[in-house]
Formats: sequence, structure tokens, C-alpha cells
Amino acid sequence: MATRVYHAGVRVVGVRVLADRLDEYVRLAASGETVLVTEEDHVLAEIGPPRDGRAVAVGDALLAEAVRHGWVQPPVGGADGPPPRVPVARWDALGAELDRDRGDR
Repeated sequence: MATRVYHAGVRVVGVRVLADRLDEYVRLAASGETVLVTEEDHVLAEIGPPRDGRAVAVGDALLAEAVRHGWVQPPVGGADGPPPRVPVARWDALGAELDRDRGDR
């Protein structure tokens, strides 16, 4: 099926044409157009620009989606970031322990 334009901002493309020229249609969607993917005049899918508020980084977008679905819980407390790093021991104590461990070799 040839690409058609029903109204501004929406294109219609057959699934086979889409497969052959996927990069072209993804760029159109990224620029703000909606692309309806069809087969035998039935709409199978819709490709469009990211929703408002969608994170740019893939990892952030996947994490936000997981929170939306309830698969993970956001951290409790403020948005201050991770807790401060606190040393677990002084360097002289850690160094002495390393020397003892290495002395066995």
C-alpha cells in the first residue's frame, strides 16, 4: 500500500513498505508526525513522537515506565539523591587488614 496523507501530521503506510523504509518513518515520527501502520486497510499500529515528559535517556525512560506499571517503587523520602557516602573504616585500619591478608600469600 502506498503512503497516503489523510490530514496534516498523520501518514498511513503499509506494513511491508514500513519494513523497507523503517528509518524514514521513524524520523517522521520523531519530528512530530503520527504514522499509522496498516495491512489490508486495517490499522495494526501507530508510531508517533515520544509522549510529553518522556525521559530522553533509555534507562531513565524504562525505569519511569517500570514505576508507572508498579513493577518497582520509587525511593521513600525526599528527592535528595542517594544517602551521603560515609567511610566504613579509617584507611590505616583498612591498610593494616590488607597487609595481614596479603602476608598469608
